[in-house]
Amino acid sequence: MIHQKTYDYVIVTKAPAGHKLIDLISQLMLLMAAAAFIYEGTKNLTDSFLADIISLASLYFLAAAIIIYWLIYCFIRNRNGYDVLYRFALLIAACGWYLNKQQWFYMSISYLIASILERPLKVTPEVAFDTEELVFNTVPKRKYMWNDVSNVVLKEGILTIDLKNNKLIQKEIDADISEADEQDFNDFCRHQLKKAV
Repeated sequence: MIHQKTYDYVIVTKAPAGHKLIDLISQLMLLMAAAAFIYEGTKNLTDSFLADIISLASLYFLAAAIIIYWLIYCFIRNRNGYDVLYRFALLIAACGWYLNKQQWFYMSISYLIASILERPLKVTPEVAFDTEELVFNTVPKRKYMWNDVSNVVLKEGILTIDLKNNKLIQKEIDADISEADEQDFNDFCRHQLKKAV
């Protein structure tokens, strides 16, 4: 059984602009797939209605319909302030591309990879602090021991981490923090830095 570590402080920072770029790329990939599937579906239509229901054309149309539905669903959720993931639709698109694996096998693989990578790349950015280390939940995860850090300050919505290798990390935090909580956090960091010396 895997035990997750409990941290003393977890600071949520603002999402980078890269998250919007990932969303835009996912949307473009899905629109391209839906258009290609509609085209392939119409190309595979026959004269018999019953044959069309159980044919390859219906699978292409079904994949396109699911993708379009998911795009609309994500658009509405995004407008209402929720985070959205397109990985379900990307997986459906990967299956749709695989229907013609002779021509589109590599498209299928690229969509499958995109569906797997979307969630880890769009993880909510956080910095966790405990008595041993600081951890950024990025991909890949970055860890710094307290003896690698020369200063940590949270002030006016900006988290500043000064590393001993002259690297400065500044992140804008996502929520308002009271002065008392800010002071508690800064005192905690000062105490850890004194212990690490």
